[in-house]
Amino acid sequence: MHRAMRLTIALGLLMTAACDRTALEDREAPFGPSVIDAAEIQDLLLTAGNPDESAAYFAAALAEEPDRADFRRGLAISLVRAKRYPEASRVFQEMVTLNQAEPQDLVEYAFLEARLQNWSAAESLAASLPGGLVSPRRYLLEAMLADHQQDWANADAAYAQAESLSPNPASVLNNWGVSQMSRGDLPAAEDTFMRALSFNSRLFSAKNNLAIVRGLQGNYQLPVVPMTEKEKALILNNLGLIALRQGERNIAKGLFAAAVETHPQHYAGAADRLAALEAVVEN
Repeated sequence: MHRAMRLTIALGLLMTAACDRTALEDREAPFGPSVIDAAEIQDLLLTAGNPDESAAYFAAALAEEPDRADFRRGLAISLVRAKRYPEASRVFQEMVTLNQAEPQDLVEYAFLEARLQNWSAAESLAASLPGGLVSPRRYLLEAMLADHQQDWANADAAYAQAESLSPNPASVLNNWGVSQMSRGDLPAAEDTFMRALSFNSRLFSAKNNLAIVRGLQGNYQLPVVPMTEKEKALILNNLGLIALRQGERNIAKGLFAAAVETHPQHYAGAADRLAALEAVVEN
């Protein structure tokens, strides 16, 4: 496949993705090969394009130019975004074997191996990183590995480093809150999720985690944070599950009913659980 044809295909993928991606909605006019070079198109594919289509693009490009490290890197990242983790692991390993892996590639490779529960491989990759590599992702990796070892002191130190290096640490703080929650330190986790939302009030995982950690402490009120109707319904449903597991059947019924009422198209999971609870004959 010639370079010009690859660029045309890439632009087509991006224009299709733009219909669903707010990051591209603010562009004033369609872009073409005359205003975006190949490197920029590749960057956009890795962030805005459909991940499977992006992987297909980089696989075709790599088949044509098998020595290109940037194509192999793009393929690995696209496969991760597409949740095709074993395939991505093989591509990262190729990068290492061919001496194409940069330190940041090793960080992403280590994250991937941890996701695949290959903890020894993740730890080996982390140990191979140069001491001079200072980035939020590197310290987030160290925090995750420390969490796995239940080394809470080192985990907290690494999370703090990642937070200090990140211009927007919402995701770092969300992960830190999950770590604190896993240790049973629910008040600290609640504070950390609130801090995450102070940096990014749109981060749904932090909203959901905040509601859950409050529910685990017996507080089933929705947190006062911005939510869409769909987010509110999902969180009410999850709070209902927490209440049910904690033996609060009546509270759970109310939460499931609120979830069904909140979602414009009704929240099926909550409706099913509400029906099951209402079908139970109390003694």
